[in-house]
Amino acid sequence: MTAAPTGYQTGFAIRPDLVVEAADAEDVRTAVARAARDGLRVRVHATGHGLAGPVDGGVLISTRAMDSVLVDPVRHTARIGAGVTWGQVIEAAAPHGLAPLNGSSPGVGAVSYTLGGGLGVLAREFGYAADLVRSFDVVTGDGVLRHVTAADEPELFWGLRGGGHRLGVVTGMETGLVPVARLYGGSIAFDGDGEAGAEVLGRYLEWTRTVPASLTSSVGALVYPDLPQLPEPLRGRYVVSVRVAFTGSATEGERHVAPLRAIGPALADSLREMPYSESHTIHSDPPFPHAYYGDGLMLSGIDPERAARVLELAGRKAPMMTVVQLNHLGGALAAAPEPDSAVPYRDAGFLLRLLSPLDGTDVASVRALYGEVADVLGATAVGRSLNFSFGGGDRTDAFHDPETRRRLAGLVSRYDPASLFGGSYGISRDAR
Repeated sequence: MTAAPTGYQTGFAIRPDLVVEAADAEDVRTAVARAARDGLRVRVHATGHGLAGPVDGGVLISTRAMDSVLVDPVRHTARIGAGVTWGQVIEAAAPHGLAPLNGSSPGVGAVSYTLGGGLGVLAREFGYAADLVRSFDVVTGDGVLRHVTAADEPELFWGLRGGGHRLGVVTGMETGLVPVARLYGGSIAFDGDGEAGAEVLGRYLEWTRTVPASLTSSVGALVYPDLPQLPEPLRGRYVVSVRVAFTGSATEGERHVAPLRAIGPALADSLREMPYSESHTIHSDPPFPHAYYGDGLMLSGIDPERAARVLELAGRKAPMMTVVQLNHLGGALAAAPEPDSAVPYRDAGFLLRLLSPLDGTDVASVRALYGEVADVLGATAVGRSLNFSFGGGDRTDAFHDPETRRRLAGLVSRYDPASLFGGSYGISRDAR
């Protein structure tokens, strides 16, 4: 047996019965056929960012060697292998003045991210990454390699765009690219201690009602460790940062962010015009592997009072370090694509993300805190985000609305009747 691959998420053990380091689609097909023959569950591992929990037993297919990228600058498309990261796609597309609908971290696997919907840096302008997919190559539970498009297998094509890993092992996909070579973006960091954090969050919520769909933003709050490699103004501080990505001119961008700068003195301000290849600097997600647990709640809306209460619970006084992030949705995210997809909750106004490092913190305590936050949000929480549930693989409730779950369950019964890829919908997201 090959040693289990390591990945970005180190908080959960990976102990499969068999590891297959797939070099191509035929290796994947052979591995799935063997698992079906032996009655073993199948999981998939690309970069390991979205590990849904411990992996015990079964067959683990590593797709990290399937890392080819081919850009067609005329058709504005990219052919992406199952192990490709968004950073590779950005690099390949940039010379042609094109960009993918990637997320904030260039190290995330492009295929896995897209199967969960894909909420990206330019999401409000261009929608979910899943909306731009042209085709998938996928091995289903019967060991058949299928080329899936809207024309030849429309229902499976619908389910793969937002349904997660439950329908098979995707070996590659073709997706659209957008004509974006540069943007105006960055972040403004404010002191979040005392009442300041709630004030920033309230002003941010007011600001989101005024911005165009071509501006995508989020606000994040966390305690920065007191480390010498961090900028001195941020060390040891509770910081609330507003992140912005805008495809209009820098002049327009400056006009749009003026109300943010009026909030008060900034600890740091990185807003600038930049090549799209530097879009990862807007969020500056940590590039190194670590252990963490997280959840994402889709919200119909959120008022300043509830937002302040969330910071009170999950801020500096929380029982463990917790990163709070609120993503502004709407715009193109609210529009149904043509053809339709399984991405749910398009009418949500915000996504609340919670993430807690597991450095001596037990999962039960983290879940208890998240439960308190959910109680504060009440009925405004309409569902959970498949892409941002880290470690909660046994909690598959509310990833999709009831009608979407029903359709996805029908696809499972057709394409994976032996349940090689997980249990019933809600979804097991595999090891990504």
